[in-house]
Amino acid sequence: MKICVASGKGGTGKTTVAVSLALALDNVQYLDCDVEEPNGAIFLKPEINQKAMVEIPVPEIDEQKCNYCRKCAQLCAFNALVVLAEKTLVFPEMCHGCGGCSYICPQQAITEKKRAIGMIERGHAGDIDFIQGILNVGEPMAPPIIKKEQSLIDASRTVILDAPPGTSCPVIETVRDTDFCILVTEPTPFGLNDLRLAVETMREIKVPFAVVINQWGIGDNVVDEYCDQEGITVLMRIPWDRRIAEGYSRGEPAVAVLPQLRGNFKKLFNQIVEITDESLTCIN
Repeated sequence: MKICVASGKGGTGKTTVAVSLALALDNVQYLDCDVEEPNGAIFLKPEINQKAMVEIPVPEIDEQKCNYCRKCAQLCAFNALVVLAEKTLVFPEMCHGCGGCSYICPQQAITEKKRAIGMIERGHAGDIDFIQGILNVGEPMAPPIIKKEQSLIDASRTVILDAPPGTSCPVIETVRDTDFCILVTEPTPFGLNDLRLAVETMREIKVPFAVVINQWGIGDNVVDEYCDQEGITVLMRIPWDRRIAEGYSRGEPAVAVLPQLRGNFKKLFNQIVEITDESLTCIN
């Protein structure tokens, strides 16, 4: 089973939930897909034994062959190519590596070269198979690294994907092929606003989901009321506890600071299995 842990905004406790769930279960693979700022390793402390660069193909123009017909620039939806009177400019950071420009060029003036945009690291944190993606500083595109991480998924394990925050392209890339998504939120007006966006996203891409409310008790009941009105299951409420916050500042997982939470996360997983089983029964 592939379970994604996501949130409409940063700082809600998404990684706290993802790491705690991974530590509470057996035979787990953990993928940190928050490639712009991965921090699961701070808590899992893996031993990294594999590293690999992630590259994408970008166009290279042979000015001797190019006749400046502009077909490549017209095709590119991301404006990675600009054709001037006697010069074709390439903006590598804007290229998505689709290869369309080299395919369409009538003069065969475009070849492709590899450009490194980040790295994949793999190792073990105890029995957990740990994978994280790291996007190079200044690079705008996270999805290629997330795709590379997902190509390493071990279907024989329970896979926990720690998604980037928000509802943008990297989140969609992380969530869309998973079996279930946990949306982590907090009981505040900001938490509710961004939870609404995340819920709309999950419904649009048709991924089953439910909610975990972190820091429960610090705000009001608006998130509970919203979930009740929308018929959204609240899988777990993690009460505000200073010990969890202090442990977080030391890089200690919540289930290490409060061992009793381990049982709660196992129960959360069992609830997810029941929900997904029910969904499959309804489909069949």
